[in-house]
Amino acid sequence: MNTYTDKFNTAIQNTLFAKLPLDEQEFIASKAHQLHFSHQELKQIIDMAKDLGMWNEKSIQEIFPEHTQKKVVFSRLRDAYEAIRNAPNSYENFTLKNIPAEQKYTFKTEPKDGFGLGLCPVASEKTRCCNLLTLDAVESCGFDCSYCSIQSFYKQNTITFDSGFVEKLKNLKLEQNKTYHIGTGQSSDSLMWGNKEGILDALFDFARNNPNVILEFKTKSDNVKYFLENEVPKNILCTWSLNTDTIIKNEEHLTASLEKRIYAARKVADKGVRVGFHFHPIVEYKNYLDEYKEVYEKLMRTFQTHEVALVSFGTLTFIKPVIKQLREREFRSKITQIPHADASGKTSYPHATKLEMFQHAYESFKPWHTKVFFYLCMEEHGMWKEAFGYQYSTNNDFEHAMLEAYCQKIGTSYLL
Repeated sequence: MNTYTDKFNTAIQNTLFAKLPLDEQEFIASKAHQLHFSHQELKQIIDMAKDLGMWNEKSIQEIFPEHTQKKVVFSRLRDAYEAIRNAPNSYENFTLKNIPAEQKYTFKTEPKDGFGLGLCPVASEKTRCCNLLTLDAVESCGFDCSYCSIQSFYKQNTITFDSGFVEKLKNLKLEQNKTYHIGTGQSSDSLMWGNKEGILDALFDFARNNPNVILEFKTKSDNVKYFLENEVPKNILCTWSLNTDTIIKNEEHLTASLEKRIYAARKVADKGVRVGFHFHPIVEYKNYLDEYKEVYEKLMRTFQTHEVALVSFGTLTFIKPVIKQLREREFRSKITQIPHADASGKTSYPHATKLEMFQHAYESFKPWHTKVFFYLCMEEHGMWKEAFGYQYSTNNDFEHAMLEAYCQKIGTSYLL
């Protein structure tokens, strides 16, 4: 006859039980044998314990209610956990754990099937999308941002270059009477590898040979040496993903500091290259609006509008594999400590929170409204009207407006 011990041992399989501290394992096992939690209840309790440790909050022992009825215990435990999740995040007493001073990775150069020119991987009919095309010059990233989805798609710590990339790029045939917007920063950081394997040589040649392409390099690095030492085709945009010092320090591990990113952008703009800035993700935490406003104002003091092609806003959006991947890591992050609401099949902040952050961001840039292109990334259609006061009827309308603005900024003709 099966005992509860047998059921417990079966229930904890394929969970994160073994990744919990030993004292938490013993505590959960003791309470489970006392109260006879079901398989699903145990899984949820284990996930709660892992989350609390990741968030650097009270432990499962500290919030576990004292009661003899299982339903009451589980309900109160869930309420205590949700109260912590729903409280405003604070990094005031947050300490990092198991974050290396530098990333150790292995480089691989191998042939890849296909070319990697495709639609943005987060494109969705449920959200307003700019129809960006992407070039996967490199797979995986040497930075270690807590929220990044790249880690769920590629083998971490292995950076893969396509041995046929240069030749494939030379042979890529595009329509010459159409304007294209292509990005290189979706499967890795665009600039952190520099010209390794000749990828920047190849991409700059591609831009020169295809003046109807707007080629965007997106980065969190300050590695702009190649841009400063070479002639940059005018149809290249260099854009930075920015965040507050608080988020960079605690969640964007191993990336360049905010100061270094802005300084690198300033140097590139001084060469006549058009730059842009992505605030994605904007993260809610105590006093976050004030800290983001400081960054917005610093940009407006540092750059002239004719130098800036775009500013975009977005926020945390998760799919289940990414949350699972984050829970499996032995580190601390408050990124998943948000009240998860449905966001077109994914999870994100509740609507009211997103509206607050986007309205605040857009209004902070009011002096730039008519001279720089602003957009929301991965947001539902109606959010544009609420946050910006206008919206696009279709993805194609959004794409056309974006490309027309970029072409005007770089001084070229927009080809429909």
